[in-house]
Amino acid sequence: MDAVRVALLRDVLAGTEWLGATRGFAAVLRGSVVSHGGGLLLVGTAAYEPWHLAAHLVDEAAWSGTPELVPTLVRHGARPSDPAHLAVGLGRITAARRGETLLVAAPEGDAPLLERVADARRTGVTVLALGPGGGELADLAHETLAVPDGSELDLDTVQHLVSAAAGEQTAPVPRGPRRLRDRLSRLAESLTAPPRLPGEAGRPGAGCRRARWGHGRGGSGQSSSGVPAGASCHLGSFSHCRLRSRAVCMACSASAREA
Repeated sequence: MDAVRVALLRDVLAGTEWLGATRGFAAVLRGSVVSHGGGLLLVGTAAYEPWHLAAHLVDEAAWSGTPELVPTLVRHGARPSDPAHLAVGLGRITAARRGETLLVAAPEGDAPLLERVADARRTGVTVLALGPGGGELADLAHETLAVPDGSELDLDTVQHLVSAAAGEQTAPVPRGPRRLRDRLSRLAESLTAPPRLPGEAGRPGAGCRRARWGHGRGGSGQSSSGVPAGASCHLGSFSHCRLRSRAVCMACSASAREA
């Protein structure tokens, strides 16, 4: 989901509890990692690894100038042969120490993970939970954002709102309808400008960063759009979440045509 879609979604959700809830949770997340100089661990379950959230937090860290938001993605099936950023296993939670933050994002918990989360909390790790709410995980967490089954938003959509809010420098100033339209117009103009070449600074290149995280892949081994796991935006092979525009990867696509 790009910046325009996040802004539009927030406009639709105005007057609901979701905006305050996601911004409040994001503020706790940001405050925890910034005050301790980083140390953000992100984990899901064996069936649901939060690739999307990891990728978007990396982007928000770059765009907001807050490197502390860059997470370490902890994986259940990590292998030594995996790329370094994907090779961190559950032992990293066991090794976590006071001052670090553990964000658990999953539709449900499992017993082995909960045991590690409990051990991490006892050592002084700040535990945040993004999921259905209730149960043992909610009891272990210092802060929880509940996304119950059957709610208006699903877990993936809430993750987009949380990551976007985590990158905000200050609380947004309320705007009238005319100011909102002006802002959306400026965002649309900036995002539809000619793409930069790969390696140049700017948001169009963010697709390359998402690709390294396997952006769009879920626990099923496929993106929600049906793209097989392992696909990426690099060299024109796209793997996006179902709410995301392909335009952000125009730079990679152009590179593929030239190759």
